[in-house]
Amino acid sequence: MSSWAWTSAGLLSALAILLLLSPRLILFASEASTERRTQLTSLESFLCVHFGILLGATAISLVLCIPSSSPISPPSSEQGLHSHPLLGPLTAASALSAFLAYNTPTVGMLSFLVFLGTGTIAGFGLWAMMFAGSSRTSKKTGADKHTSAFLFGNKASASKQKKVWKKEQREQK
Repeated sequence: MSSWAWTSAGLLSALAILLLLSPRLILFASEASTERRTQLTSLESFLCVHFGILLGATAISLVLCIPSSSPISPPSSEQGLHSHPLLGPLTAASALSAFLAYNTPTVGMLSFLVFLGTGTIAGFGLWAMMFAGSSRTSKKTGADKHTSAFLFGNKASASKQKKVWKKEQREQK
């Protein structure tokens, strides 16, 4: 894996940790000499938490998405939970962000809008994880379901292969 990916992931992780664990550091960085504030507003703390989660997910995605210096292996025919490297971290971060936004009543309508947006992304990500894989090929025969024997008499169609498979199954019994 390239050094810039690790460096970027480290920097993003450090920023995420700072935003999540010490959001008051923003007050220190933005403080003018005439103005003194000791508390973050609820909007500032809400945004610190959600941007920290987003930066953490981006750091994890950087490490997972950047290929190593070794040759890339051919994709396996079995698509599972990790069909795309961004799917897991983005879904987890969106689900966490949606949960936190739903339980934050202090920022008004913004928390509901963030909940809707991140909840939709998390829902789609969970759906993609649950139903990953191709329904294009038959699990029993391995035939392509998008071919048809109708009109042209395709011998490689799924229905023809299923008939042959059933015939073989009957003969074996």
